[in-house]
Amino acid sequence: MKKIVSLILARGGSKGIPNKNIIDLKGKPLISFAIHASNKSQIQETWVSTDSQKIKTIAQNLGAYVIDRPTELAQDTSPSEDAILHFCNSIDFDILVFIQPTSPLLTNKDLNQGIDLLLNHQANFDSIFSVYKEHWIPRWNLNIKPIDWNPKERPRRQDIKENYVENGAFYISFKKNILKSKLRYSGNIGCIEMPLYRSFQIDTYDDLKLIKKLL
Repeated sequence: MKKIVSLILARGGSKGIPNKNIIDLKGKPLISFAIHASNKSQIQETWVSTDSQKIKTIAQNLGAYVIDRPTELAQDTSPSEDAILHFCNSIDFDILVFIQPTSPLLTNKDLNQGIDLLLNHQANFDSIFSVYKEHWIPRWNLNIKPIDWNPKERPRRQDIKENYVENGAFYISFKKNILKSKLRYSGNIGCIEMPLYRSFQIDTYDDLKLIKKLL
């Protein structure tokens, strides 16, 4: 039987919103939503990687295990992959579910769908990540130039193919693949679609206000 664990990266520093990972959201710390979704899923162990004693205490009180993240891996410029590899080299498991605490509308059902798809031998995926489906909308760059479309020949939305957009809620992969590729996803990649209204992430105070209305 494969050992499935989750990892939530939650460093103490945050420029956009101070202490973002534990900011109050409907009377609960933000990170509690990710921990709760993980604990209710088929994931066997929920882990939090942090450099903050306050986050560590909150995570443990919510039933998560904690791995202390080295200071050099908890800087503004530190790639998430470095902290993921630190975890992979420290903890025994077979499958990693990397959950971002900034996606509080993620559910245990989303996580279970992703895990089931990865374990489906007929699908034969090496990694899974969450997405939402985007209909075409006219996009402009900051110089007010259309991006990949011509205003003189404005297409109809229904005539343009839809795209998947990575929503950043979760990524699932086999440990052996992470260690080999040093990436959160690699090989034959599949996805789990989440609705747009549950794909919002909290990066700004405006995001926080929006999600408070959705909860």
